[in-house]
Amino acid sequence: MTAINTHTDLLAQGRLIPDLLHAEPGLHIDYETIDTALVFAFAGSTSGSLFADALQNYTLPSSTWDPAGFVEDLFLQDFVRSCFQVQLGNNFAALPIPHLVRLLSAAPSALETVNFRRTIVSELLDQPELRENLSKLYRALVRFRAHLEGASAADKWDPNRRQLEILARFAEVVEILSRDFASAQSGLSRLNEFGKRVAQGESFAALQDLLRYDENLATLRFQMSVGADGRIREMKLLSLEENEGNPFVVSPLRRWLAKFELFLRGFRFGDGEVMARLLDAVYEGVRAEFVALVQLCADVEFYLGALGFHQRATTAGLSLCLPDLDSAQSPREILGLFNPLLLGAGITPVPCDIQTDRHESTLLVTGPNSGGKTRLLQAIGLSQVLAQAGLFVPAKKARLALAPALVVSLIQEVRVDQTEGRLGMELLRIRSLFERLPPGAMVILDELCSGTNPSEGEEIFELVVRMLALLTPQAFITTHFLTFAARLQQQAKIPNLRFLQVVLGSDDRPTYQFASGVAQTSLAGQAAARLGVTGEQLLALIEKKVAQSNHGKG
Repeated sequence: MTAINTHTDLLAQGRLIPDLLHAEPGLHIDYETIDTALVFAFAGSTSGSLFADALQNYTLPSSTWDPAGFVEDLFLQDFVRSCFQVQLGNNFAALPIPHLVRLLSAAPSALETVNFRRTIVSELLDQPELRENLSKLYRALVRFRAHLEGASAADKWDPNRRQLEILARFAEVVEILSRDFASAQSGLSRLNEFGKRVAQGESFAALQDLLRYDENLATLRFQMSVGADGRIREMKLLSLEENEGNPFVVSPLRRWLAKFELFLRGFRFGDGEVMARLLDAVYEGVRAEFVALVQLCADVEFYLGALGFHQRATTAGLSLCLPDLDSAQSPREILGLFNPLLLGAGITPVPCDIQTDRHESTLLVTGPNSGGKTRLLQAIGLSQVLAQAGLFVPAKKARLALAPALVVSLIQEVRVDQTEGRLGMELLRIRSLFERLPPGAMVILDELCSGTNPSEGEEIFELVVRMLALLTPQAFITTHFLTFAARLQQQAKIPNLRFLQVVLGSDDRPTYQFASGVAQTSLAGQAAARLGVTGEQLLALIEKKVAQSNHGKG
């Protein structure tokens, strides 16, 4: 049988691809490379990273997002590692974290693809049976992958047995696909279509016949006599019925005559080599489908990881939702928003509500240190990433607008090789920001212009906010320039500039809630007292050190 070598050949021959991540189905891994690796793996040259290697050159959907602008600052890899978890028995599956991060950071430009994923997520959430079936499918795919990627000592002694196990695991996957997703109405219906097409093919029928031959060559009926000591005294064979309906089964006489004829012709090979040839022939018939399952395994992990996030949040008493996707001119509403990085770290976050009259605005966030401002920015950024990936967002209810780009700057580390001071580095950060920004982008900046004196910083800050307004962004900026923010609010000269402040409790402690307006104080005194940096605390520390020094001299 001639191998199918390209994605075009697959589609030309009507071979459906069970693609769960794209509105237009396709094969997004390198067919020729993976097909070759699978041939070697089936032959016994195992590779413990075959499936992971296949994802390194995965073709992502067309996207206008640049991951370099937000992945590191949003700690996206930490989020995936801690929140996207799939449990297999008592252990968690080893998910392809780099691949999942790449998928999440490549927001599809095509709204059809975003909606395609959302319908799958919605159906999985609404249909517990489909969720269980997807987990069952994944467990079968993991067994299939384990047999391909590894070989035990027993497998090396009997390679035919290993190949039979691989084919048996493949058949198990196909049976689940063709049986357990018949009720699916979303993109999950592709699983059923793929499974039925494979199951109804001649190649799969031959595979099943070979597996039945291996499992049921003949039926024996016998009678045993057992003595008082529990030992067998006598055993009589009552009947032997060969499975003559299986095309791989021939009578003993025909098997003997065939071997004798081959011997006279000079051929020297045993039953094991004949079985090996049969296995190769059966594998060739389903070879293309093996490649499709490599991609499918990663697609399933994407959804099961999201469901794992949903389950973890629910267990912690938090809510997730599929957001409404609206225009940038519509009001923004995020109710019960929480930071999933806190959840991943084992800390139960405090949900908050964020509401503004429109998405296209620049929102200045003010309030004391440790009031939750940076955590709020992270939560908003991660919500946008998840929403545009077609998944749940960490909120009870949300109305969001799609953004053509996301730029986040929460980390500003001092580097050994930097040639500029703090002000210079801040100016470079601002320059880089505007180089990345298209109109309508989401911008998230923490502590803009905090690295210089207030008078100069406020001047640069106002310049940045004015220039941002020309790009009609969805912008979120934190600042400790409270007097300056209050002046901007009072003057109301910059279009679509909005203000949000940390809400304080009766004891002047942050409640991790937010309301419209500008904060009146940064609570620097309370923070200093909490961290031991008041005049009295520092004086007591100095006196203690001096006393210890004098005691040592004495």
